[in-house]
Amino acid sequence: MVERPFYLPFSSLLLEAPVSAVYTAVATATGEGRDGHTRSSDGLVDLDLAVPKEMGGAGGATNPEQLFAAGYAACFHSALKMVARSAGVSFTDSAVTAEVGIGPNGEGGFALEVTLRVELGGIDQAAADRLVEAAHGVCPYSNATRGNVPVVLETVVG
Repeated sequence: MVERPFYLPFSSLLLEAPVSAVYTAVATATGEGRDGHTRSSDGLVDLDLAVPKEMGGAGGATNPEQLFAAGYAACFHSALKMVARSAGVSFTDSAVTAEVGIGPNGEGGFALEVTLRVELGGIDQAAADRLVEAAHGVCPYSNATRGNVPVVLETVVG
């Protein structure tokens, strides 16, 4: 068995210039991690957590992947609307669905994968594809996952 260091090499800690955050979300997890509880500092999020049945747990409560999916979908939807406004492009109905999968990474840990399904009405496929790509370039979740988590973009017009 190969012993792995518990620290990250210094080079992996070198990031781009720090962000001047205008808002910082704070949440605390307690209990048994995935079978525990999470609460935001303002109390607006106050949820029990449970390991999904598909992962050998009891299910019956939310889990980190659902929370990540909800956040990514909402953030990407906002980014989509922002780039559309900036480009002077309009569409009718819109929805973003995020699917977040988790599984073994082959190195003793776990990894995520994401599919973002973007549905837009009143716009042609080529224009919709350009908007989705542009949104993927500015969405903070997309920027955070880029190079770490595979993200598949699906654009559906109707």
